[in-house]
Amino acid sequence: MYAKCGSVNDAKSVFALMNERDSVSWNSLISALDQNGCFEDTVTSFSQMRRSGLIPSNFTLISTLSSCASLGWTWLGQQIHGEGIKLGLDLDVSVSNALLALYAEVGCLAQCEKVFSLMPEYDQVSWNSIIGAFSDSEALVSEAVKYFLGMMRAGWSLNRVTFINILAAVSLLSFQRFNHQIHALALKYNLADDIAIENALLACYGKCGEMDECERIFSRMSERRDEVSWNAMISGYIHNEYLFKAMDMVWYMLQRGQKLDSFTFATVLSACASVATLERGMEVHACGIRAHLQSDVVVGSALIDMYSKCGRVDYASRFFQNMPVRNVYSWNSMISGFARHGHGEDALNLFRQMKLSGQPPDHVTFVGVLSACSHVGLVEEGFMHFKAMQEEFGLAPRTEHYSCMVDLLGRAGELSKIEDFVNKMPMEPNILIWRTVLGACCRANGRNSELGQRAAHMLFEMEPQNAVNYVLLSNMFASGGKWDEMAKARRAMRQAAVKKDAGCSWVTMKDGVHVFVSGDKSHPEKDLIYEKLAELNRKMRDAGYVPQTSFALYDLEVENKEELLSYHSEKIAVAFVLTRKSERPIRIMKNLRVCGDCHSAFKYISRIAGRIIVLRDSNRFHHFEDGACSCRDYW
Repeated sequence: MYAKCGSVNDAKSVFALMNERDSVSWNSLISALDQNGCFEDTVTSFSQMRRSGLIPSNFTLISTLSSCASLGWTWLGQQIHGEGIKLGLDLDVSVSNALLALYAEVGCLAQCEKVFSLMPEYDQVSWNSIIGAFSDSEALVSEAVKYFLGMMRAGWSLNRVTFINILAAVSLLSFQRFNHQIHALALKYNLADDIAIENALLACYGKCGEMDECERIFSRMSERRDEVSWNAMISGYIHNEYLFKAMDMVWYMLQRGQKLDSFTFATVLSACASVATLERGMEVHACGIRAHLQSDVVVGSALIDMYSKCGRVDYASRFFQNMPVRNVYSWNSMISGFARHGHGEDALNLFRQMKLSGQPPDHVTFVGVLSACSHVGLVEEGFMHFKAMQEEFGLAPRTEHYSCMVDLLGRAGELSKIEDFVNKMPMEPNILIWRTVLGACCRANGRNSELGQRAAHMLFEMEPQNAVNYVLLSNMFASGGKWDEMAKARRAMRQAAVKKDAGCSWVTMKDGVHVFVSGDKSHPEKDLIYEKLAELNRKMRDAGYVPQTSFALYDLEVENKEELLSYHSEKIAVAFVLTRKSERPIRIMKNLRVCGDCHSAFKYISRIAGRIIVLRDSNRFHHFEDGACSCRDYW
C-alpha cells in the first residue's frame, strides 16, 4: 500500500519492523524500491534476500533486472541472468522480457537476440522489446524491421508501443515507401489519432524528407499537440534545411502561448550555428530570454556554440562568464569556440579553469584542447595534454584525438614525425587520419609527397567515391609544381566519375543571403561588384600586395594565374559587401578552406577599407583588422 502511494520510506520502515519475512515480503519491498526509483537499494535488497536463504521468484528477478537496466549495470545484470538460469526462471516470459529490456538498455544487442531466440514462448511485450532494442541502433536498425515483419506473420496484434518503435526504425532507414505502409497500418488499427503515434509519424516523415506529410498531420492534430509535436516539426524543418520555416514555427508557438522548452531552443540554435546566421541566432536568444530559459544550462551551452560558430566569440565568452550553472557541454563549447577562432591561449586557460572548478573533462574537451594547440603551433604542450588524457584522467585517446595530433605536426611542418606517429597508433588509421595526413602534405607545398601518395592510396581504397581525396592529392602535386602528376590525379577523378563540391562564399545582408562562386557573373549587381573588385586590386597593388600565384593550382601563365586568383568567391563576396554603405564588420562564410592568396589579400583589404573582416572557412575563423589576421599567419 505504501509503495503504491509513493511513500517508499514508510514501506521500508514497515519492512524493517517485521519479525518474520517471507518471499512475498521481500518481493513487495524490492518491487516498491524499483518502482520508486531507488535502484541501488533494489539491488542491495536482492542481495540481502539471497543471504537470508530465501529463493527469489520470477517477480524478484524482474524488479532487480529492471533496476540494473536503469543503472546501466551490465555485469550485475549478467550475474542475475545466471542466477535465473540456475533456478530455471530464465524461461519465464516476463523474466525474459526483463532481460531483453536490460540488454537493450546497455546496448548488448547480440545478447538481446540470443535471449529472444531461446524463449519458448513470446508475448506482445517480447516482440515490442526486441523491435525497440534494434530501432535504437543505427548500425542494426534493419533488424527491427525484420522482427516487426516476424511479429505480424506470427499473428500478433500491434499496439502503440509497436508503432512507436517501428517508426523510430523507419526514420533512421529513411524508407519512404515503408513509412506510408506503417501509417496505413496505424489507421487500420485505429491508432493514428494517438498523440504518441502522431508524434512518431511527424519525426519519421521529417527524417524521410516528407515535410508535406508532416504539415498535414500537424494541422489535423489541432488541440492535441504537445511539446513533442512542436519539436518534431521544428526538427523536421531543420533536418530538411528549411531554417526560415523552423523559425516561423517558433514565432507561431510564441503567438499561441505555447511553452517553449530547452530542447526547442537548443535545436533551433544548433541550426543557426550550422549555417552561421547570427541575426537569426540573436532573435532566438531574445525569445529564450522572454521564455525565461536564458539560465537553462542546455540553452546556455547551445548559445555559446551558436555565437562562436557565427563569429562572435566575444558574445559567447561574455555569456559563458555570466552562466549561473555550467556543465561539461558549456565548458566544451567555449573551449572549442576559442580554438576555432585561433585563441589558443584563451582555450588552454579555460581548460585550466575547468579542472580547478572540479568539472572533469571528457573526450570532447580534449578534441578542443588539442585543436587549440594545433591552431597556434604549441607542439610540446599538445603532446603534454595528449599524454595527460590517459595518465591523469583515464581517457583512452580516440581516432579524433590522433587526428588532432597529426594535424598539429602537419601545421608545424613536422612531416618527418607524422609517419612515425601514425605507424605507432594502437588502432588502424581510418579515413579521418589519412585525410589529415594528406592535407598536411598538401599544406607543405608537396614536400614528402611519398607520404601524401600513400595516404591518398589508402583513401582511394577506403572511400573511392569521395571527390575530396582526389582534390587533395591534385592540390598537393600542384603546390609542388608537379603538373604531370596533378593531371594524372585529375584524370583518376574523372575515371572514378566523382564530382567535387564547388567552392562558394556567402554573406547575410538585410535583403537576404547572397552566395558567390569563383568567377561569378550571375549576381544582378555584378557590374558594381567587378568595378569594386578592380578598384581593390589597384589599391592593394599600390600598397604592396603581390598575388601568390602558387595558389592558382593550374599550369598557366603568370598573368592568367593572377586573373584566376582575383576572382575567387571570397574576394567577390567582400567586394559585394563594400558596394553597400555600412561600417559594420564584414562577415563572410566559405564552404572550403581559404587559400593563401585570399588570406594575404584580405589583410590588405581590411586596411584599405578600414573595416573588420571576419571570414569563416571549413577549418576555422580568421579576423582581419588593420592589415593583420588573428591567426598570425599560422593556419
